[in-house]
Amino acid sequence: MSEARTPVTTLIALLLATFSVLACAQGDSARSRDGHYEIGDASRDGIGKFYLGREIAHVMGHRAAMWLERDGREREERTDLLIDRLPLEEDSVVADIGAGTGYFSFPVARRVPKGKVFAVDIQPEMLAIIRQKQAAIGTDNGDGNGNVEPRLGSITDVQLPENSVDLAFIVDAYHEFSHPVEMGQSLVRALKPGGRLVLIEYRGEDPTVPIKPLHKMTQEQARREMEALGLAWERLDSALPQQHMLFFRKPE
Repeated sequence: MSEARTPVTTLIALLLATFSVLACAQGDSARSRDGHYEIGDASRDGIGKFYLGREIAHVMGHRAAMWLERDGREREERTDLLIDRLPLEEDSVVADIGAGTGYFSFPVARRVPKGKVFAVDIQPEMLAIIRQKQAAIGTDNGDGNGNVEPRLGSITDVQLPENSVDLAFIVDAYHEFSHPVEMGQSLVRALKPGGRLVLIEYRGEDPTVPIKPLHKMTQEQARREMEALGLAWERLDSALPQQHMLFFRKPE
């Protein structure tokens, strides 16, 4: 009996193994069919989508917009110092990617009186807040409001003209991009040759920074992801108390 069953048992085992391999291959293909991302178990603060080993964080929705405008933010993060350290000329064309409520867009616009700031966000509710600010303050009073242009982006495209931007900056938002490769590629296209990207992220190397781990980035990870887009590393500015300012340049 046992000798008669052995070939059948072996055949079944081989078939099961074959099906298992095929299923795994199909699963791997589904996880990485675009060649960029992997899908896995989501952590509490992540979406279960991974890029170059980093799990992408949940997006902060517009209902938390007032956290961006909270009392004490300037003191805690030295946002005034961040704005001052952006390398801008009076006629620079700037893109504030993930602009939110325009917390940075308006003061940056005051530094480029002959230029423009594209305030880009994927949430129409955030852009509505920016427009409300413009309407309340006015756009012809010399404080830069007239230089701010709200722009609705998508999860894969910043929706800016090609070779139009001198400097783009992203403050505490890149780690939430659900499609960092596609967004990054569209941003690189929007930069002029020699244009800069300044990535501002909470320091992932520093456990004393009181931010959830997925909402921080290490300098090493940031460089890996930006260089994968073809951007050249320039320098690190460590002047801020909690965040990196990481400077990259589009080749000329």
